[in-house]
Amino acid sequence: MLNTPTEDGLAAVDLFDEKVAGGLTYNDFLILPGFIDFGADKVSLDSFITKRTKIRTPFMSSPMDTVTETQMAIHMALNGGLGVIHHNCSIQEQADMVRQVKKFENGFITDPLCLKPTDTVHKVLEIKKNFGFCGIPITENGKMHSKLLGIVTRRDIDFLQGTSDETKLLSEVMTTNLITANQGISYSDAQVILSQSKKGKLPIVDKDHNLTALLARSDLIKTRDYPWASTVQRQLLCAAAISTHEEDKIRLEALVKAGLDVVILDSSQGNSLFQIGMIKFIKKTYPDLEVIAGNVVTTEQARNLIAAGADGLRIGMGSGSICITQEVMACGRPQGTAVFKVAQYARQFGVPVIADGGIANVGHIVKACALGASAVMMGGLLAGTTESPGAYFYDNGKRLKKYRGMGSLDAMEKGDAAGKRYFSEGDKVKVAQGVVGSVVDKGSVKKFLSYLTTGVQHGLQDIGVQSLEDLRDKVSSGEVRFQKRSASAQMEGGVHGLHSYEKRLFS
Repeated sequence: MLNTPTEDGLAAVDLFDEKVAGGLTYNDFLILPGFIDFGADKVSLDSFITKRTKIRTPFMSSPMDTVTETQMAIHMALNGGLGVIHHNCSIQEQADMVRQVKKFENGFITDPLCLKPTDTVHKVLEIKKNFGFCGIPITENGKMHSKLLGIVTRRDIDFLQGTSDETKLLSEVMTTNLITANQGISYSDAQVILSQSKKGKLPIVDKDHNLTALLARSDLIKTRDYPWASTVQRQLLCAAAISTHEEDKIRLEALVKAGLDVVILDSSQGNSLFQIGMIKFIKKTYPDLEVIAGNVVTTEQARNLIAAGADGLRIGMGSGSICITQEVMACGRPQGTAVFKVAQYARQFGVPVIADGGIANVGHIVKACALGASAVMMGGLLAGTTESPGAYFYDNGKRLKKYRGMGSLDAMEKGDAAGKRYFSEGDKVKVAQGVVGSVVDKGSVKKFLSYLTTGVQHGLQDIGVQSLEDLRDKVSSGEVRFQKRSASAQMEGGVHGLHSYEKRLFS
């Protein structure tokens, strides 16, 4: 008997039999443990979020104006995830945020900003103020593919802050003793030269000493400090949201010019003629741009968007902590059931899905991935971090940040993105589908994402799988088993029986 394997619990298809179980959320079930023969650090969290785009950790930040702007998008990508920049702002503001993310880390910079020797220090100071850097190559005509004459760095202008100093020509202050590399050098060899030179920049020149590219020391440091970064062509991955309205085709054009990698069609109910039309427009106009469509919670919704050409799907309707769609509109679906059913359907067509909403802890992330999600989209879990937009305030001694749903009246009053998302921008009476609240300060997202990453790795280790793909395969085959749990079982699984306690999640 001991040589015969036993089987406990339920296969996922049995657990999510709606005639028996109804609709389930993440708290309604557990995953049964498997066999461990590997360390948690060996677990791979690589996952495709579209047909072609892979990220190193299954984390995405929600396109909400209290969650994702430039800093969140940068740090999500640096830590292996992906930030989705909200669109409750002007076209220019959103495009500038995308551009800043794309320019944050580079390999060979093939289009660096250049100046000519007759330009003044004032111009360098303006560039530093607007873009945050001042290491600028000086060429004969101030353009690429012109003879390199020198470079202006922070050290050259540190003490040139007076009005008279600003009129000095760059030919008077630039550094001319340069270390360069020849065009055609490999990235790894260029890294060696730059690290040994102890310079901030390494210009790449052709046989006539014309500037063809630039390599920055700061990028080498980022590569060293963030080995899991989500990148494409040595630049950080960046996603942004748009609506399905006709005028957002202009917005999309600006975002693509800024370097956008993935576009998210932001709608609370994605199964519409408007979204299908926008998907077809994008695939025809920008064939290389990946499109994540949604939101959906049923296989019929998914079918229409996949048929239109969606590269990925976003699942969730009314499950977010600040969302009241299910309460107000009587539409939606319990998130666990929605993720499993739609993921199971989309998998037949090779379309990844993203679980959006209802993620409150590490366990929920593991469960969402087990149900078929390639990644989770987080709002409340990331709100309150240093990198989220907004200022901190204090209430009863607690340090807090504002967090609001994009369907809240507060968000609708700031911009038109919220109204477009819920098809309500033309309504005389605004009906809220979200609330305004506050969340406790969580510190830097860098440390918080490290905690989430390690937690998910340990979760997969307990299940006995070494990758997210392995997890999804074994759930599909019935090898990974589940257990439905009662309300009392849920209480048992949390902290109980104590007079008081302190809950510290990581250190």
